[in-house]
Amino acid sequence: MELMEAIKSRRSIRSYKPDTIEEEKLNQIFEAVRWAPSWANTQCWEFIVVKNPETKKKLSETLSKGNPATDAVKTAPIVLVACAKKGVSGYKRGEPMTSKGDWYMFDMGLAIQNLTLAAHSLGLGTVNIGAFNAEEVAKILGVPENIEVVELIPLGYPEKIPNPPPRKNIEEFVFYEKYGNKQKS
Repeated sequence: MELMEAIKSRRSIRSYKPDTIEEEKLNQIFEAVRWAPSWANTQCWEFIVVKNPETKKKLSETLSKGNPATDAVKTAPIVLVACAKKGVSGYKRGEPMTSKGDWYMFDMGLAIQNLTLAAHSLGLGTVNIGAFNAEEVAKILGVPENIEVVELIPLGYPEKIPNPPPRKNIEEFVFYEKYGNKQKS
Protein backbone atom coordinates (compact mmCIF):
# COMPACT_ATOMS: atom_id res chain seq x y z
CA MET A 1 0.00 0.00 0.00
CA GLU A 2 1.37 3.40 -0.99
CA LEU A 3 1.94 5.79 1.94
CA MET A 4 -0.58 8.53 1.05
CA GLU A 5 -3.20 5.87 0.33
CA ALA A 6 -2.56 4.36 3.77
CA ILE A 7 -2.81 7.78 5.44
CA LYS A 8 -6.04 8.68 3.66
CA SER A 9 -7.76 5.29 4.01
CA ARG A 10 -6.92 4.46 7.65
CA ARG A 11 -9.99 4.60 9.90
CA SER A 12 -10.77 4.21 13.58
CA ILE A 13 -12.12 0.66 13.86
CA ARG A 14 -14.44 -0.15 16.74
CA SER A 15 -15.70 -3.61 15.73
CA TYR A 16 -13.46 -6.57 15.00
CA LYS A 17 -13.64 -10.09 13.65
CA PRO A 18 -12.58 -12.73 16.20
CA ASP A 19 -9.75 -13.90 13.90
CA THR A 20 -6.35 -14.41 15.51
CA ILE A 21 -3.61 -11.99 14.50
CA GLU A 22 -0.57 -13.69 13.06
CA GLU A 23 2.59 -13.26 15.15
CA GLU A 24 4.48 -12.20 12.01
CA LYS A 25 2.07 -9.28 11.50
CA LEU A 26 2.36 -8.24 15.13
CA ASN A 27 6.15 -8.26 14.78
CA GLN A 28 5.92 -6.14 11.61
CA ILE A 29 3.82 -3.60 13.51
CA PHE A 30 6.40 -3.40 16.29
CA GLU A 31 9.16 -3.10 13.68
CA ALA A 32 7.36 0.02 12.40
CA VAL A 33 7.28 1.38 15.96
CA ARG A 34 10.98 0.59 16.35
CA TRP A 35 11.80 2.94 13.46
CA ALA A 36 9.72 5.89 14.66
CA PRO A 37 11.68 9.08 15.28
CA SER A 38 12.14 10.17 18.89
CA TRP A 39 13.88 12.88 20.92
CA ALA A 40 17.63 12.17 20.77
CA ASN A 41 16.72 8.61 19.75
CA THR A 42 15.53 7.89 23.31
CA GLN A 43 12.77 5.54 22.09
CA CYS A 44 10.79 6.00 25.30
CA TRP A 45 7.97 3.68 24.23
CA GLU A 46 7.01 0.31 25.67
CA PHE A 47 3.96 -1.79 24.78
CA ILE A 48 1.99 -4.43 26.64
CA VAL A 49 0.19 -7.00 24.44
CA VAL A 50 -3.06 -8.07 26.09
CA LYS A 51 -4.94 -11.11 24.74
CA ASN A 52 -6.60 -12.47 27.90
CA PRO A 53 -10.39 -11.85 27.70
CA GLU A 54 -10.71 -11.23 31.46
CA THR A 55 -7.95 -8.64 31.37
CA LYS A 56 -9.48 -6.94 28.32
CA LYS A 57 -12.81 -6.77 30.16
CA LYS A 58 -11.09 -5.11 33.14
CA LEU A 59 -9.38 -2.65 30.79
CA SER A 60 -12.73 -1.82 29.13
CA GLU A 61 -14.11 -0.87 32.55
CA THR A 62 -11.47 1.89 32.83
CA LEU A 63 -12.84 3.78 29.82
CA SER A 64 -14.86 6.94 30.38
CA LYS A 65 -18.63 6.45 30.56
CA GLY A 66 -20.17 6.23 27.10
CA ASN A 67 -16.82 5.80 25.32
CA PRO A 68 -17.68 4.35 21.87
CA ALA A 69 -14.58 2.14 21.95
CA THR A 70 -15.56 0.20 25.11
CA ASP A 71 -16.76 -2.87 23.19
CA ALA A 72 -13.68 -2.74 20.96
CA VAL A 73 -11.44 -3.21 24.02
CA LYS A 74 -13.48 -6.25 25.09
CA THR A 75 -13.77 -7.90 21.67
CA ALA A 76 -10.59 -7.10 19.73
CA PRO A 77 -8.24 -10.10 19.59
CA ILE A 78 -5.46 -7.92 21.04
CA VAL A 79 -5.32 -4.69 23.01
CA LEU A 80 -1.99 -2.91 22.89
CA VAL A 81 -1.27 -0.75 25.90
CA ALA A 82 1.12 2.03 24.90
CA CYS A 83 3.39 3.16 27.73
CA ALA A 84 6.18 5.73 27.99
CA LYS A 85 9.25 5.93 30.19
CA LYS A 86 9.02 9.22 32.11
CA GLY A 87 11.93 11.65 32.36
CA VAL A 88 13.75 10.33 29.28
CA SER A 89 12.41 12.05 26.19
CA GLY A 90 13.11 15.78 26.17
CA TYR A 91 15.73 15.50 28.88
CA LYS A 92 19.50 15.89 28.99
CA ARG A 93 21.40 14.83 32.11
CA GLY A 94 18.11 14.62 33.98
CA GLU A 95 16.99 18.17 33.12
CA PRO A 96 14.11 19.08 30.79
CA MET A 97 15.36 20.76 27.64
CA THR A 98 12.16 22.57 26.57
CA SER A 99 9.37 24.56 28.18
CA LYS A 100 7.13 21.57 27.39
CA GLY A 101 8.88 19.40 29.98
CA ASP A 102 8.62 15.68 29.34
CA TRP A 103 8.46 15.12 25.57
CA TYR A 104 7.11 11.55 25.77
CA MET A 105 3.63 12.40 24.43
CA PHE A 106 5.16 13.72 21.21
CA ASP A 107 7.37 10.66 20.79
CA MET A 108 4.47 8.34 21.59
CA GLY A 109 2.37 10.07 18.93
CA LEU A 110 5.08 9.38 16.36
CA ALA A 111 5.42 5.73 17.41
CA ILE A 112 1.66 5.17 17.52
CA GLN A 113 1.17 6.77 14.10
CA ASN A 114 3.72 4.30 12.70
CA LEU A 115 1.89 1.49 14.51
CA THR A 116 -1.56 2.40 13.19
CA LEU A 117 -0.36 2.88 9.61
CA ALA A 118 1.60 -0.39 9.66
CA ALA A 119 -1.44 -2.23 11.05
CA HIS A 120 -3.65 -0.71 8.36
CA SER A 121 -1.20 -1.67 5.61
CA LEU A 122 -1.41 -5.28 6.87
CA GLY A 123 -5.22 -5.33 6.73
CA LEU A 124 -5.65 -4.77 10.46
CA GLY A 125 -7.61 -2.05 12.22
CA THR A 126 -6.98 0.05 15.30
CA VAL A 127 -8.62 2.79 17.30
CA ASN A 128 -6.69 5.21 19.52
CA ILE A 129 -8.19 5.45 23.01
CA GLY A 130 -7.17 8.21 25.38
CA ALA A 131 -10.31 8.66 27.52
CA PHE A 132 -9.66 6.09 30.23
CA ASN A 133 -8.32 5.87 33.78
CA ALA A 134 -4.58 5.41 33.21
CA GLU A 135 -3.86 4.86 36.91
CA GLU A 136 -6.34 1.99 37.05
CA VAL A 137 -4.87 0.42 33.88
CA ALA A 138 -1.42 0.68 35.48
CA LYS A 139 -2.71 -1.20 38.54
CA ILE A 140 -4.38 -3.91 36.44
CA LEU A 141 -1.20 -4.50 34.41
CA GLY A 142 1.42 -3.92 37.11
CA VAL A 143 2.98 -0.91 35.40
CA PRO A 144 5.67 0.72 37.60
CA GLU A 145 5.49 4.39 38.69
CA ASN A 146 8.28 5.54 36.36
CA ILE A 147 6.20 4.42 33.35
CA GLU A 148 3.13 6.32 32.10
CA VAL A 149 0.20 4.49 30.48
CA VAL A 150 -0.55 6.68 27.45
CA GLU A 151 -3.07 4.92 25.24
CA LEU A 152 -5.09 1.75 24.67
CA ILE A 153 -5.14 0.42 21.11
CA PRO A 154 -7.48 -2.44 20.17
CA LEU A 155 -6.03 -4.38 17.23
CA GLY A 156 -7.71 -6.83 14.90
CA TYR A 157 -9.27 -7.50 11.53
CA PRO A 158 -12.03 -4.94 10.92
CA GLU A 159 -15.59 -6.19 10.90
CA LYS A 160 -16.61 -3.06 9.00
CA ILE A 161 -14.79 0.04 7.83
CA PRO A 162 -16.53 3.36 8.44
CA ASN A 163 -16.76 6.16 5.90
CA PRO A 164 -14.13 8.88 6.15
CA PRO A 165 -14.94 11.81 8.42
CA PRO A 166 -14.88 15.35 6.98
CA ARG A 167 -11.47 17.01 6.92
CA LYS A 168 -10.51 20.68 7.03
CA ASN A 169 -9.20 22.31 3.88
CA ILE A 170 -5.46 23.03 3.96
CA GLU A 171 -6.17 26.76 3.77
CA GLU A 172 -7.93 26.54 7.14
CA PHE A 173 -4.82 25.50 9.10
CA VAL A 174 -1.76 26.71 7.21
CA PHE A 175 -0.37 30.23 7.69
CA TYR A 176 2.57 31.94 6.01
CA GLU A 177 5.30 33.93 7.75
CA LYS A 178 3.02 34.93 10.70
CA TYR A 179 0.14 33.34 12.54
CA GLY A 180 -3.11 34.16 10.80
CA ASN A 181 -1.54 35.13 7.46
CA LYS A 182 -3.23 32.90 4.89
CA GLN A 183 -1.63 34.59 1.90
CA LYS A 184 1.32 32.89 0.24
CA SER A 185 4.31 35.19 -0.10
